[in-house]
Amino acid sequence: MIKTPGLHLEQALWQKGIQRIGGIDEAGRGAWAGPVMAGAVILPNDSRIGLTLAGVRDSKQMTPRQREKWALEIKSVALAWSVGMASAAEIDEIGILPANHLAMTRAITGLTLTPEYHLFDFIHWKTCPYPGEKLVKGETQSLSIAAASVLAKTARDELMRTLEDQYPGYGFARHKGYGTAIHRAAIISLGLSPVHRKSFKIP
Repeated sequence: MIKTPGLHLEQALWQKGIQRIGGIDEAGRGAWAGPVMAGAVILPNDSRIGLTLAGVRDSKQMTPRQREKWALEIKSVALAWSVGMASAAEIDEIGILPANHLAMTRAITGLTLTPEYHLFDFIHWKTCPYPGEKLVKGETQSLSIAAASVLAKTARDELMRTLEDQYPGYGFARHKGYGTAIHRAAIISLGLSPVHRKSFKIP
């Protein structure tokens, strides 16, 4: 059963006078190729926003067409939104978890408004400089996080389709850089491309 995220966390914060709440999530952490991407979204304190974005949920539970449709809606109603990324080269240089932090930092600092509080989909980040909380399965608990997940996923998918043209033969537009039999066969045939994560063990 698909769980639709609500606004109970945001509403509790709004009632305390905290108006700018940033929802943060990432996409592409486990892929073999391409960047890790993070989205950041600040939704308005509006009782109608839950109805306006009623179809938004964890991006992994949505079809590509649904994600594209709702990404446009999120961007149109958000007070601010941003997407940040860390490249495959950066992932190889500093590791996937620090790269994830870097992508999230770039998304947050790319916002036109500064969040007073942040709701993260859970991530290990002991030195996180941003006030807020990290929620297990946050996309199912917070509409802000779910909206961020949709923006991160759609931005990354669009980039992987572009990389398909730059590096034909790998099927990036199809599997988006994740581990599939087709992707593995392409690597065996063509070798690793410049956008593959060389530090990952690809079975």
